[in-house]
Amino acid sequence: MKADSYLNQYYSSYDEEGRLLTRFGRVEYETTMRYIVKYLRPGMRVMEIGAATGRYSHALARAGYQVDAVELVEHNIEQFKALTQPGENVTIAQGNACDLSAYADNTYDITLLLGPMYHLFTQEEKHAALSEAIRVTRPGGVIFAAYCMGDASVLSYGFIRGKIHEIIEKCMIDPETFDTFSNPWNLFELHRKEDIDALRAAFPVTQLHFVASDGYANHMRDTLVSMDDATFDLYLRYHFATCERLDMIGYSHHTLDIFRKD
Repeated sequence: MKADSYLNQYYSSYDEEGRLLTRFGRVEYETTMRYIVKYLRPGMRVMEIGAATGRYSHALARAGYQVDAVELVEHNIEQFKALTQPGENVTIAQGNACDLSAYADNTYDITLLLGPMYHLFTQEEKHAALSEAIRVTRPGGVIFAAYCMGDASVLSYGFIRGKIHEIIEKCMIDPETFDTFSNPWNLFELHRKEDIDALRAAFPVTQLHFVASDGYANHMRDTLVSMDDATFDLYLRYHFATCERLDMIGYSHHTLDIFRKD
């Protein structure tokens, strides 16, 4: 089965829109939006590559920005269209993050690559997706690339959920270094910060931020759900204050690499 088929099968039954509405999903969403807004200016054009159901694209279009979205999975595109409100200045097209040849060079002020790097398993694919995102971004524009992190999964899925021996037996983890290994049928490619730094280093860009998008939130889902609103707001303030600390990065399930095109 091709990688695209695994993704179509997975996302056809997965509620991605609902995930970002949960307490732990809100931490990731609000953190990402907080950094996007930091670089937005009136009149900017935005591209979202791997837009899923359009949570970010719709929010930005409703705020008055022109957004062009690309998504691979047909089910997500249908959801994206269904969620589009009258008057939104947004387009959606089916496409692959590794080939954006339908889009011109140096066009967008902000480019969001918030999902594709989760599902690309070879260095060639990863470099192609980053290269395309950078190509369509104007000089001085800002790219946001999201990743799934290995150590957070080792802790939550391996130890907390008791699957560590199983994933060692399946050769998905090195029992000495605890580095992780993924294949397309595992759906998610897992990274360490040094992997992401090496990918970025191949391109003419300047890093601006490296962010633990959801920090420790996925490890404490039940705790977040049980919090009253005032305590959850306080947790968000704590998270925002610590999410760029390097000692917090590895515990986060998702990270956000933010860089400027030189």
